[in-house]
Amino acid sequence: MKRWAILSGVLLLGSSLGAQSDLPIHSRKLANGLDVIVIESHAVPLVTVEIDVKNGAYTETPEYDGLSHLYEHMFFKANRTIPSQEMYLRRMNQLGAVWNGTTSEERVNYYVTVGVDSLVPAMQFMEDAIRYPLFNQDELVRERPVVLGEFDRNEANPYFHLFRGVDTLLWTPGYYSRKNVIGNRNVIITATQEKMNTIKNRYYVPNNSVIILAGDITPARGFQLAEQVFGDWPRGADPFATAIAKPPPLAKTRSVIVERPVQGAALYMVWHGPSVTVDPASTFAADVLSTVLANPSSNFHKRLVDSGLTYSVGLSYYTLGYTGPISVFAQLPADKLQEAQRAIMEEVAKLTDENYITPEQLAAAQRQLGIQALYQREQASEYAHTVGFWWAVAGLDYYRTYVPNMQKVTRADIARYARAYIVGKPYVTGLLISPQERERLKISPESLMPAGGAR
Repeated sequence: MKRWAILSGVLLLGSSLGAQSDLPIHSRKLANGLDVIVIESHAVPLVTVEIDVKNGAYTETPEYDGLSHLYEHMFFKANRTIPSQEMYLRRMNQLGAVWNGTTSEERVNYYVTVGVDSLVPAMQFMEDAIRYPLFNQDELVRERPVVLGEFDRNEANPYFHLFRGVDTLLWTPGYYSRKNVIGNRNVIITATQEKMNTIKNRYYVPNNSVIILAGDITPARGFQLAEQVFGDWPRGADPFATAIAKPPPLAKTRSVIVERPVQGAALYMVWHGPSVTVDPASTFAADVLSTVLANPSSNFHKRLVDSGLTYSVGLSYYTLGYTGPISVFAQLPADKLQEAQRAIMEEVAKLTDENYITPEQLAAAQRQLGIQALYQREQASEYAHTVGFWWAVAGLDYYRTYVPNMQKVTRADIARYARAYIVGKPYVTGLLISPQERERLKISPESLMPAGGAR
């Protein structure tokens, strides 16, 4: 999933979680194809207005690498009604709004949270921003250093270089831009108004978007306002009429060493995992397995952490429509590298044995995931972001039925998932280590490869 026992209590919890398919989510599609979702919560007199678009890194060919992210920054700039960023900021202050946007692999979202009295003007503001951006050249030039500043901050983090080093091997050169959310410096520096408008005209259309109203609002009022404000937004051509290809499969096991002045070492091993739109059943098994292995009572944790081989280790899966990665990440003493890597692979090999996980561990993980799903609903504004992500990546029905489907996962399902995607499959290993430790331990990319060489 996207990053994360008293018997009577367990039975009560299980019955409540099983009803998650009846979420307080109300949805409707307008005639122009715009999806509308209303999440009703009268806890506080606030409403979040969020727009999610099926855009992001996965839509980017190399010449557009990072422009979905730049577009996100330009969303909060001049538009037809508000002709400058200064006027935009003044308008946000008048509304008392909290606002932001994010870009990920398979969705971009924008949101404002306002008091109920400011709901209509907030929706009108969002309509102007999404339909009529100006992409003023001077604002585009001023925003480039802001986006490049994010590069600088990321590049100051040693782990950024580890993750990027692995990703460049995990995805083929022609596909890497579709997984590279932050983008390419040169593409961002040379971004033009024409490219921004190409993105807008292709992806920022109602039939590729959803508006989410979450908070102190009824479904009837939400649908009425959505029709009133967004109903005349013209439907666009289907941006995915020519389908985006799934990533090519990983051809062989590879490795990379990243040298940075760090203490200890970090080991990062990544496989191609399931696509939620192709194999949703495996995504439920993936989430349950990751949760089981994170429990200190698991054999995985005992062998790898309690033994002192690593300081911490976890196996995770990131749900995506276009091949979500499965990863093992471990922080460890550099001296324990070879022993720890061997132990990790030995434990991973055991995942195809359904008895590796006990029935009690399975049930505990399913309860934990169910509680997390309920906890996500606690704050309407945050819940809107969660729902928007799942709308874009997997579809609303997947999210509505997540808990009951996750609760059906068996140990055999987990073993089947491990056989299909992990055990015996090609993967990429990355090692983050200081130059001094690498030299002392005589570590090479070849020494990180499995016995017998690349698969």
